[in-house]
Amino acid sequence: MAAALQPAAGYFRKSCHDSLFSPDSAYANLASTPRISITWQILLLSVSSNKRKPGIYLAWRTVTYRSVALIAFALLTILGTVVHLAFPQATDSSVKQITKLTSALIERLAGEASAEKPSGVMDRQAHFTNIEGTVRVKKASLNSWSAADYSLPLEKGDVVQTSSEGMAKIVFNDGTNYTVKQDSLIVIAENSANEKQQTNVAVSVTTGTVDLSTGTYVQGSSSKVMVGGATASLAPDSAAMVHNDPKSDSHEILVKKGSGEVNRKGETVHLADYEKVTFEESGKMAKVKEVGPPTPISPANMAPIFTSGESKAVDFSWSPMTNAAGYRLRVSRNPFFSSTILDRRVPTAEVQVSGLTEGAYYWEVQSYDPQGKESMESEKNRFTIINKQVENEAMNLELDPFVQHGHVIEVTGKTESGARVMVNGREVPMIATDGTFHYFTPPLPIGESVITITAQNSRGGVNTQQKKVVIQ
Repeated sequence: MAAALQPAAGYFRKSCHDSLFSPDSAYANLASTPRISITWQILLLSVSSNKRKPGIYLAWRTVTYRSVALIAFALLTILGTVVHLAFPQATDSSVKQITKLTSALIERLAGEASAEKPSGVMDRQAHFTNIEGTVRVKKASLNSWSAADYSLPLEKGDVVQTSSEGMAKIVFNDGTNYTVKQDSLIVIAENSANEKQQTNVAVSVTTGTVDLSTGTYVQGSSSKVMVGGATASLAPDSAAMVHNDPKSDSHEILVKKGSGEVNRKGETVHLADYEKVTFEESGKMAKVKEVGPPTPISPANMAPIFTSGESKAVDFSWSPMTNAAGYRLRVSRNPFFSSTILDRRVPTAEVQVSGLTEGAYYWEVQSYDPQGKESMESEKNRFTIINKQVENEAMNLELDPFVQHGHVIEVTGKTESGARVMVNGREVPMIATDGTFHYFTPPLPIGESVITITAQNSRGGVNTQQKKVVIQ
């Protein structure tokens, strides 16, 4: 047998590097073979002869990937040439068709990539400015719900849900803000801006009710709200109310101030002050003119009312409305009116309310006609009852470092419990029971701006601080 194997061994010695190895050194050399090559390996049996000592004969031939690719390309070229000579018309047609399909596929992929994220467009974040009761958020990147938090940014695809006792206010970078009322669910469909500072904000109201107002955004920007298959595009400095009840197939979009355009299934309706559209899934949109609300007169917005320490009787008055059978007055401790301390119908445009103690209040009024149909709610005025017998004193106001979000500044701090806080003349709607507050400014212009924070307590104490910020 050894004699029979010797010719084979001689052949490998002649055609390759053949050597005598121990088993260990053979495997060591195999391990050191370059990874970028394909290796053919032949391991010969142990042989013995008069001329060779017993051992393992190992020989190999290494072929690189490059060599394999060149050989494969050459074979394909030869095959293609033969087929082309045999069937010239068929091969020309096939090549043209493949080229056409490849070009179409590349164009389609490029178009999809462009539509998905146009050049220069950047996603923005929205933020909670008020949270009351139970409010949940489901991030687009997660499958679980989490409790809403002031530090939690809201991005495209995020879902916000309020409970029967929950309400939330959300502000976007373009100044648009949404008040999400009880038992509502919304989806942030779009929130982006391009290099020209043109913004694109879109919110889908899946169920429930929202109040919204748009900011003074740059020309070319858009602010949209979707409900029941309809899309409302709102003009700058407009206010609207959107209601969606899928169970009863009831959908409506009301413009309180400004203007808007509603598009649905090829139908377009233009809306102005106190005009709304209502529709069902299978029907067309119906345009309705709503009754405008009275204008609050007294107490004026942000007015202090001083008392001698006892409960105070407050005089309320508003503008009378033609053909009004009466009015509905509501007073609340919070701007959302999620709970009220007074809800009364009166026949005249003025009334006196007693029993109000120290602190801040909000009030609004509606008119109603002889059939009982109510107008829209009026603007909300805030007033504060202050005990004038208590000597004015300085009050605590601590500010955290500002946090910048593009053109929006996040203001947080702490003051006395029960105090009110103003930021650049705008009131911080909610102050926590421990005096902490959280507020996002409207978008500020490029350059230097001054932010003024004023806190005031029920004893007449005032503390004002100013800080400069630079928007680049």
